[in-house]
Amino acid sequence: MREKKSKRRDPLFEKRLMRYMKRKLVLLFVAIILAFLFLILRVTYIYARKGDEYARNVLSQQNYSSETIQYKRGDILDRNGTVLATDQRVYNVILDTYLMMHTEKEGKEGDEVREKSLRYTKETLEQYFGISGEVVDAILAENPNSLYNILARNLTYDEVKEFKELEKKITEVKSKGYQDEEYDKYYYIKGIWLEEGYKRVYPNNSLACDVIGFTVDGNIGNSGIEASYNKILNGVSGREFGYQDEDVTLQRTVIEPENGQTVVSTIDIQVQSIVEQKIHDFNNAHQSGSKLGSKNTAVIVMNPQNGEILAEASYPDYDLNSPRDLSAYYSEGQIAAMSDQEKVDALNSLWNNFCVVETYEPGSTIKPFTVASALEDGTLDGSETFYCGGSLHVGDYEVHCSNRNGHGTLTLKQAVEQSCNVALMTISLKMGAEEFARTQRMFGFGKSTGIDLPGESTDTGLLYSAESMDQASLATNAFGQNFTATMTQMAASFSSLINGGNYYKPHVVKKILDENGNVIQDINPVLLRSTVSKETADIVKDAMRGVVTEGTGRIAQIEGYDVGGKTGTAEKLPRGNGKYLVSFIGYAPQEHPEVVVYVVIDEPNVGNQANSALATQLATDIMSEIFPYLGITKVQ
Repeated sequence: MREKKSKRRDPLFEKRLMRYMKRKLVLLFVAIILAFLFLILRVTYIYARKGDEYARNVLSQQNYSSETIQYKRGDILDRNGTVLATDQRVYNVILDTYLMMHTEKEGKEGDEVREKSLRYTKETLEQYFGISGEVVDAILAENPNSLYNILARNLTYDEVKEFKELEKKITEVKSKGYQDEEYDKYYYIKGIWLEEGYKRVYPNNSLACDVIGFTVDGNIGNSGIEASYNKILNGVSGREFGYQDEDVTLQRTVIEPENGQTVVSTIDIQVQSIVEQKIHDFNNAHQSGSKLGSKNTAVIVMNPQNGEILAEASYPDYDLNSPRDLSAYYSEGQIAAMSDQEKVDALNSLWNNFCVVETYEPGSTIKPFTVASALEDGTLDGSETFYCGGSLHVGDYEVHCSNRNGHGTLTLKQAVEQSCNVALMTISLKMGAEEFARTQRMFGFGKSTGIDLPGESTDTGLLYSAESMDQASLATNAFGQNFTATMTQMAASFSSLINGGNYYKPHVVKKILDENGNVIQDINPVLLRSTVSKETADIVKDAMRGVVTEGTGRIAQIEGYDVGGKTGTAEKLPRGNGKYLVSFIGYAPQEHPEVVVYVVIDEPNVGNQANSALATQLATDIMSEIFPYLGITKVQ
């Protein structure tokens, strides 16, 4: 038998085969790499060009939520830390009808699940929030797949705490898998959740309403500190992103909100409370029927050494928690009969801060300024005497004194004490229009004080220029008629008159804190200019001390305190209509004044409005209570 001959391997053939196989593998490997590179480039291209579109298409197939997390607006505090305005946590009741009605089960079983979910969810809404099933039915009819429906707004914690307990029970039942009939409903209550937010509240209602202001449309300051410091009080909202299934949120991403900063005001709530109580007492005492006790009554209490306002109030006032409520001043019938514009006008009248916004003829409270101006420019040296026969003929007019029978011969001090118009007209005429107009502006009349409250215009008040000021205008300006000012201008300039000539910018905010109470910014006093010398201030103060001890302001004497001040009575336009604005501006102690109290009563509801004693008495009532509280230095 012939044996098979074995096939001999060719070494050259094997080498060629190996080279061929390697080339094939290299080409295959390169092809795979190129394929991967192509896919990467394609994905990158798609992401760059159409990523948002694809993301939206994917997310549209999911129950995806993106919710705003509201920041907490910063508090407003009084100078001692008492809360004047704050954000209170509130809750909105939200219904997700898609989640409520969604189930993976099909057919009859799915219908039963949806029926139970609808029934138990409606019962829960009715039981815990008083929301009827008809409300849910209406939402389902309009959009059965809606994810966000607000059923109730701004509920307090007390109003939602029982539902929060229910939420805990639902979680417990589902996590432990209870199957007893007693727990059946907990598996079917779905789609109800609480959206947390904040509501602005004012614990003291109307107290300091002019200074604090209020917010509209969530966190937009409408007036007062709320408006002036709106950006500081506001924070930055956060967001919550999440994907929800039937039971719970599987994934959640939270960007935390940044809360607003706290504003510490210069207001002292105790002084503010006393001021407002006395204002209300006065107006209640002089109210008759539907006619208020005055058209306006306003008070500023200021520290003359740094421009800080301790209290600022005007009447009529309003409740910061319901600023659009007119029922305190109008009957239901009157409100119903108002047009929309009339309601707006009535509200704006309430919201106006009289102390900052309103201009008026200040009357005789301007006389110390006239005397100080004449002393500063050398028109007076303090030793002068004046004769008052009851009137003075100026230009084409016979201008009367407050005492039509005349005061006779008066020293400069007595002219201020007795509020003699003739003496003051004589002084201004001697000064001349140019110098008088210059000193008016030196004291800040006719321009903004820069107070950190809204409503003050750049050019505040009406003044004559030196060129337009005739002799009659010059004479009447000397005792506070025929030009206008604001209470803030008067208080700030008067403070410079009694503190030695330092004019400080008036302000109502003391410092800014972060949400943890750390000081971010101290708002220090700003010295704007010098008005008079200390020597002039001392002469004028001596005269104003005499107003209280010997002159027209004797009502303002308070046992134990050296009080100085000046009364004012201004006849309103048109002259002869019997309408007046009366005022008193006072300070204590005499040597180093620590507080200024300025009271204005516009058209008091009395038979004779030209009675400055009304304002002096109100100022005295206020000073008698706030001096001991503030620790004002007593007579030694």
